[in-house]
Amino acid sequence: MTLVPTSSIVESARRRGAGAAAFNVIHLETAEALVTAAERTGLPVILQISENCVRYHGSLAPITRATLALAEASPARLSVHLDHITDPDLICEGVAAGVRSVMVDASGLPYQENVALTAELTAWCHERDVFVEAELGEVGGKDGVHAPGARTDPAEAAAFVAATGVDALAVAVGSSHAMVERTAELDKTLIAELRAKVPVPLVLHGSSGVPDEELLRAVAAGLTKINISTHLVSVFTARVREKLGADAGLVDSRKYLRPARDAVAEEAGRLLRLLGRPGGDADCYGSRDPGDGR
Repeated sequence: MTLVPTSSIVESARRRGAGAAAFNVIHLETAEALVTAAERTGLPVILQISENCVRYHGSLAPITRATLALAEASPARLSVHLDHITDPDLICEGVAAGVRSVMVDASGLPYQENVALTAELTAWCHERDVFVEAELGEVGGKDGVHAPGARTDPAEAAAFVAATGVDALAVAVGSSHAMVERTAELDKTLIAELRAKVPVPLVLHGSSGVPDEELLRAVAAGLTKINISTHLVSVFTARVREKLGADAGLVDSRKYLRPARDAVAEEAGRLLRLLGRPGGDADCYGSRDPGDGR
């Protein structure tokens, strides 16, 4: 099956009042697990490759082409998205490799510089039919760049979207990247205010630290794309520790990576079903919109 546009997954979820699940790829095992979860549940997944992931693998091409190949070969509804990209050259390289969805992350820059760079890259991407997400409000916890406690101002967010033309906006509403405990409480009033003023879908980064019921309340308040990475990484690592701890003589990496991959597939499937709850019939969730190129 051909890839499903990220915009199709996100817009279908927004119409239903559901969450569009965006899970980060770390390596081939997690990509395989996420594809398996999508196939088992019949629900779509946005497979995300971050700039940090690219650095880990040494270059963009191997992990991106492998993820695209898995997605294209699967009967599930899948898109591939570049996440938190600060280097414009990586956006160009990703688009050349076949990615049609990117997050331009200029949020560490002063506001006017963020606007200028995001607008320039968004125009370039739209010329190539590429969906663009950006960030405003500096979600906490990412490499010490983003300020804890920061919140996105609704009026500024509306102005930012108008000035840049982005297709989705990541907002700071109380979550933080890299949380290993699910204890975050989000500002639902602010989410509703943002939803009322901002015409494009809203994105929650740092969702790993948000409990299940809080995620549902946040989606009901107006968030759509829900990014989850650290939580699934923790599931993977816990299963590896368990297998190695149970057998000190274990050498074959497949014997501990396979159960870790299976554990991620199971938890990702649970999260997909959770986020797909609001709005009713999951069968229509993520279907391609007529004429939708991104």
